[in-house]
Amino acid sequence: MADAVATQTMFESKSELVVKLTNISDGTGEAAVTKIDVSALSPACTTVTIDKIQYATDGMAVRLLWDATTDVVAWLIPANQHGCFDFTKSPPGGLINNAGTGVTGDVQLTTVGHTSGDTYTIILHCRKVA
Repeated sequence: MADAVATQTMFESKSELVVKLTNISDGTGEAAVTKIDVSALSPACTTVTIDKIQYATDGMAVRLLWDATTDVVAWLIPANQHGCFDFTKSPPGGLINNAGTGVTGDVQLTTVGHTSGDTYTIILHCRKVA
């Protein structure tokens, strides 16, 4: 079996992207799974900034990763919490992809401490960077 996961594009324009990510775990978890593939966006871009993260986690934490040869942690969403991280007022405005060698621009996700029945719902508000 595998975790029941979904990625839903809620809004996409030339410069913005909002995606909803969900998971109901069977205990398998996710490891560096691509959630935003910048080459598949319309129009495609080279990377995204993460401006806001709305989240609810039950039983597990979630690592958002910038994909690269060695992935870089973009943000850690804590277990058993709900809320919103808003980076729009923080200079330079949003979490910026600072991954080094082999950077793809994609956003990946890894679950941490997952067990059967744990869940997450995450909404990422992003800006496309050409």
